[in-house]
Amino acid sequence: MKQIRILVADDHAVVRRGLRHIFALSPDVVIAAEAVNGREVLEKLPVTQVDVLLMDVSMPDTDAVDLVKRVKAEHPQVSVLVHSMHAESPVASRMLKAGASGYITKDSEPEQLVGALRKVAGGGRYIGVELAEQLAFGDGAGRPPHELLSERENQVLLQIASGKTLKAIARDLHLSPKTASTYKARVMEKLNLDSDAELVRYAVAHHLVK
Repeated sequence: MKQIRILVADDHAVVRRGLRHIFALSPDVVIAAEAVNGREVLEKLPVTQVDVLLMDVSMPDTDAVDLVKRVKAEHPQVSVLVHSMHAESPVASRMLKAGASGYITKDSEPEQLVGALRKVAGGGRYIGVELAEQLAFGDGAGRPPHELLSERENQVLLQIASGKTLKAIARDLHLSPKTASTYKARVMEKLNLDSDAELVRYAVAHHLVK
């Protein structure tokens, strides 16, 4: 049985520990290394034999899309499976377009995760049924992406679209600057946007601001 060697990239120790327990029951899946951010991923890939990078989409000091692009450019033989808490199709779409071979949510059953790893390691692609339907047909109710935002994410979207700085947003919403920045990053991911200018255009186009 050919072993699948993976690099687990997730900043939460409890997640990494849980994955070790899951893969202990699958002798063909071996954790070759671990990383807590994009910098560590790029440091460990050149010195570690890896078949699959299993990575979280929200790690500190890491642009997930840029990380996937760089991994695929520098290590094309490594498949990337994104393991995320975000179940929204815009996030999955950005990661797949960047070069990821698959996308699976963290609430998936362990058997699904192992199956996804085996599939991408073999050169295939994987995406959950629910997300695949969203990507093909929208969310099923014809709702625009911003309607899938949480209440706090929507507040941050409107504040940015109104021209407020992150510092002002943090003050108005009683958040730390770091938390405000995290919410902004989530909004950009979920709406598949790359800049503040695109965010403003989106908000105007959907009549969220005048």
